[in-house]
Amino acid sequence: MNKFSIYQYLTILVVLVIGFVYALPNLYPTQPSIQVAYTDSGKSADQELLTELKDILFKFSEDNIQNDSAYVEANEETKIKMVQENAYDEIFLRDNKIVIKFNDVDTQLSSKTVLQNNLLDEVVIALFLEPSTPKWLKNIGADPVKLGLDLSGGVHFLLEVDIDTAQQGRLEQLLDSYRNTFREEKIKVNSSSIKDLALYFEFANKDSYNKALKKYREDSPALGGVQYIITERPSSNVLILKYSDFALREIRDYAVGQNLTTLKNRTNELGVSEPIVQRQGANRIVVELPGVQDPTAAKKIIGKTANLEFRLEANSRTSPLRKEQFNFKENEFQTAYLEKAVIITGDRVTKANADFDTETGLPIVLISLDMQGGKAIQKATSGNVGRRLGVLFIEQKAKSELVINDLGESVIEQTTYIEKNIISLATLQAVLGTRFQITGVGSSADARELALLLRAGALAAPMKFVEERTVGPSLGKDSVERGMKSILIGFCLVILFMALYYRVFGLVANISLIINLILITGIMSILGASLTLPGMAGIVLTVGMAVDANVLIFSRIREELKNKDPQRAIRDGFSRAFITIFDANVTTLITALILYFIGTGPVKGFAITLSVGIITSMFTAIMCTRAMVNLIYGNKNIKALKI
Repeated sequence: MNKFSIYQYLTILVVLVIGFVYALPNLYPTQPSIQVAYTDSGKSADQELLTELKDILFKFSEDNIQNDSAYVEANEETKIKMVQENAYDEIFLRDNKIVIKFNDVDTQLSSKTVLQNNLLDEVVIALFLEPSTPKWLKNIGADPVKLGLDLSGGVHFLLEVDIDTAQQGRLEQLLDSYRNTFREEKIKVNSSSIKDLALYFEFANKDSYNKALKKYREDSPALGGVQYIITERPSSNVLILKYSDFALREIRDYAVGQNLTTLKNRTNELGVSEPIVQRQGANRIVVELPGVQDPTAAKKIIGKTANLEFRLEANSRTSPLRKEQFNFKENEFQTAYLEKAVIITGDRVTKANADFDTETGLPIVLISLDMQGGKAIQKATSGNVGRRLGVLFIEQKAKSELVINDLGESVIEQTTYIEKNIISLATLQAVLGTRFQITGVGSSADARELALLLRAGALAAPMKFVEERTVGPSLGKDSVERGMKSILIGFCLVILFMALYYRVFGLVANISLIINLILITGIMSILGASLTLPGMAGIVLTVGMAVDANVLIFSRIREELKNKDPQRAIRDGFSRAFITIFDANVTTLITALILYFIGTGPVKGFAITLSVGIITSMFTAIMCTRAMVNLIYGNKNIKALKI
């Protein structure tokens, strides 16, 4: 009686081995490091950049220790060794980037500054903590548990959406739409323009004026409210259209909502763990990126404002006022004129994938549009087969410059600017629909980046960084220490109580409790989930719940001992307590899952560890504890049981 089959023991053993192996990486310390990559995403880090970085750091290290007495007295060979040891611990190429490890945070920060001052916009430098996990563990995907912003530090951004630019963009599209409508309906217009975020139309005669006014009034309630405020000047045949407060709210909500979705998609696409992206107020967005120590690197992740505009190439019939000249992205000396009228922008893209042209073998991007975008491009290309369609790549860039501030210190000053280049100018062979391909996108890396940005979504309006804050490691260290202290105190008190009150069974429960914590850590590592401070609270709660399950079992065994022999009491105690434990844990698990799906930030962190803890505590209480009790008491003639 009270024996498990060999298969049950093997199942427990397999689960424990997997849990232990994937929890192991958390025992290895992290090392302050720097990751260096070219700003141009199409360019991979190479041996040339590696040598340049070594030279910069070597010279910086040499300048720092040249007055050291041990260095002065050493021979040339020893000096070189001392400089190199002081410069960095290790430097190597990995995944198109260069990783530099340091022995302390001070050297890491000072090295980052000197590299940035020397290389400016040529590279992007990110600070991070490199785990020292053995290679064999990395090969099976065993990584340490990621820490959230409150524990590991990271960056906090407050961004403001430029509503005026969004409104200007809408007005430009509206202006072009009305120009086409008036042309089709033979309404004669002398001039049309945008001034002070309003549309100005001057008509040739009173009849055209009245027809246009009727058209405006028909369009105004299109959104379920007054869309325009119309200013009439009949004496001069001028009509002025300005967006109403209702329309402005719609534009603002769309721009902020689209940017919010885009930022969420972009941070998820680029692998930032547990990012927090949420709206604040009318036109601001908060972004928190755990584990990212450097605001410059984080800006590269979330501040990329690349977008596309599809425009027809200007021809001999295009008015000089309705065309613009642009350079090609791949060849800045080659230019072309495109019409100012934008057919569609990147926010109409629903799917984008990088691929290769079957005929030329060159990189391309396969594009799918939504219904509205498909109709717009079909209408624009239906009468223009044989003309060339230009794809304009719009990107917000930063320019860095080393300047001297008021204190006489060298600091990097950054300014942003918008760059527009043609990436494709191909002849239309047929009318386009919702699916087509873009050629001339550069290298395969450029194609992948463009596809990623389009897939994540385009920003509906530019954003500016109102506030940026780096959460320092001291806060994270303090939080981790306090959280760990609370777990250890609770853990030790529970172990002491169980050992004194339940004796042998208490020791079994304590071993199960240790196994439970290891399994939680292992599963968190496997899932790639982030541990936050509320997550630690979830672990503390799980410790109590795991012991509660054992208490229910042991109390039931005590009750059964009054009327049964020890072996039957053990068997019935476990089996009859199972239903109670299962019901209690399942209802708690349902609550935890609801918290995860509707909660944000800290609430999600708590829900994740609680959910994982419930599952592991049920396994350890029902399976592991029973297995150990069976090994101690199973198939033996026991006269009395002390519990």
